Amino acid sequence: MEDTIAAIATALGEGGIGIVRISGEESLPILKKIFIGKEIKNRVLTYGHIKETDTNQMIDEVMVVYMEKPHSYTTEDVVEIQCHGSIVSLRKILSLVLQSGARLAEPGEFTKRAFLGGRLDLSQAEAVIDLIRAKSDKTFDVALNQLEGKFSLEIKEIRSLLVDILVDITVNIDYPDEDIEEMTYEKLEKGLVQVKERIDRLLSTADTGRILKEGLSVAIIGKPNVGKSSLMNCLLRETRAIVTEIPGTTRDTIEEMVSIRNIPVKLVDTAGIRKTEDIIEKIGIEKSKDSFNKADLVIFVLDGSRDLEEEDEEILSVLMDKEAIVVINKSDLKQQISVEDLKKRLPKAKFIISSMKEGIGISEIEDDIEQRVFSGQVKQASSVMVTNVRHKHLLEQAESSVSDGLSMTKIHEPLEFIEIDINRCYEILGEIIGETASDDIINEVFARFCLGK
Repeated sequence: MEDTIAAIATALGEGGIGIVRISGEESLPILKKIFIGKEIKNRVLTYGHIKETDTNQMIDEVMVVYMEKPHSYTTEDVVEIQCHGSIVSLRKILSLVLQSGARLAEPGEFTKRAFLGGRLDLSQAEAVIDLIRAKSDKTFDVALNQLEGKFSLEIKEIRSLLVDILVDITVNIDYPDEDIEEMTYEKLEKGLVQVKERIDRLLSTADTGRILKEGLSVAIIGKPNVGKSSLMNCLLRETRAIVTEIPGTTRDTIEEMVSIRNIPVKLVDTAGIRKTEDIIEKIGIEKSKDSFNKADLVIFVLDGSRDLEEEDEEILSVLMDKEAIVVINKSDLKQQISVEDLKKRLPKAKFIISSMKEGIGISEIEDDIEQRVFSGQVKQASSVMVTNVRHKHLLEQAESSVSDGLSMTKIHEPLEFIEIDINRCYEILGEIIGETASDDIINEVFARFCLGK
């Protein structure tokens, strides 16, 4: 028999309601020791009070619910105690539960029991933490689809194709003289191509999936007084960065999370890049360059009313290999910069004419960010998306194995050799949903969870 576990399931701090969750065979007996109220029935919310076991002193007014196995989150008997959202009340109730026979749950242990009980596979369990940490509606929707099993179903269907191929290969190897359909290399190649295409389709969503999960890192760079801070304020829809006519106002990087078209974006407003003797400003400029190198996307802001200067040229010289949006700001003033010449120097960049003062160009910047994240194929397939680094690495290994098998098939290598790669692909995909994952991998996955989940 597994231990009965307990933990606070809600975030610590003040709130209207706090929940203590208990899971295991002793859940109901433990509740009965500390609860005064009406008879507790399965899946019925019951009003009452939690009391000290020794003194009968009331701890809090509560609502409790008992969920009989296997129809619960963990597939075990589960009790949830809903009390007032005071950290004092929650800790006192949890302490009573632990004194009455439960032990403190490890991080993610409730979800781990749901996985071990067969209610969730491993990728669905990982989706739980993605739901909790979702930074935008789109991120939440993708995690919810994974929790509902859409990603798992895709993996299972690919593995099913591999099983069919492996069965045909095995039969042809073990029973070559029997009256069975011959596994031709043409048929084998067709099957492996289908598998490879489906894996490649999933991998094509990985970059977008990572951005949706972690956020798109966008560095706003440029020399002082070109409108970087104004741009950040416009994208945030609030005044976050100080805007003045004095050069060097921003001396450090300012980071803020914002949702742009349902895409979580980490905006980094950097210190203006210029030569300076100010020690503090120099440190800020070095941090600006570091943000530039680490960003997924760079927004380079230029003052269109002034000719290019040395600082602009320095940034232009290192912008060639970066994903970039070039914002020609201050379009409300007489323009001095030749956009056509800049386009020749940065043929891959997107150029947007703007005026932060009048709000011109902001919508175009947001459109471009959305277009970069959701390229056509990914947007259509967004219901099944790879957001997990572990899944991506395993899919890359699976793709490598099936590609090796396909290469050998094309030159008619012995089926025994091809079978090794196909079987390896099958086993790797099984790690994603937990069917072939080791205990160490499973433990590592659940160690990332918070207490109470």
